[in-house]
Amino acid sequence: MKTVKFTVYGEPKAKGRPRVSVRKSADGEKTFARAYTPKNTVMYENQVKAEYGVQCDNFRFPDEAMLDVRIFAFYGIPKSVSKKKRQEMIEGKIRPVKKPDFDNIAKVICDSLNGIAYRDDAMIVDGMFRKYYSEQPRVEVKIMQIGGEDDT
Repeated sequence: MKTVKFTVYGEPKAKGRPRVSVRKSADGEKTFARAYTPKNTVMYENQVKAEYGVQCDNFRFPDEAMLDVRIFAFYGIPKSVSKKKRQEMIEGKIRPVKKPDFDNIAKVICDSLNGIAYRDDAMIVDGMFRKYYSEQPRVEVKIMQIGGEDDT
């Protein structure tokens, strides 16, 4: 079965909540609400798409595929941390218990790949998410097609 891996460089980002703007018509009698995605989320989603396209050669899983997604988020180490703590962070003894939350990072990654890596993220039937510290902040993503007899 096919497996692809790619990396999104930079600090892990979360999926922003949709925003709503309300406007009145010119005569003031009607109001219109419009939902939109925050600019920072759109920019990060575009970065995810671009990295996937370049690193995975725009591979697309079959529309009927069942997928397993593994996401590893590496947060930057704060500059103010002691040398001892820094080393523990690099070794994985201290891991990030801070925002963005794992589900919001996974959401922005998986939503970004809709229609690009796969038809829809509803095809994801298994997954894993882990947070670590690193001197090189990034998000590493591995997507595997499952469903063969040896995939238990």
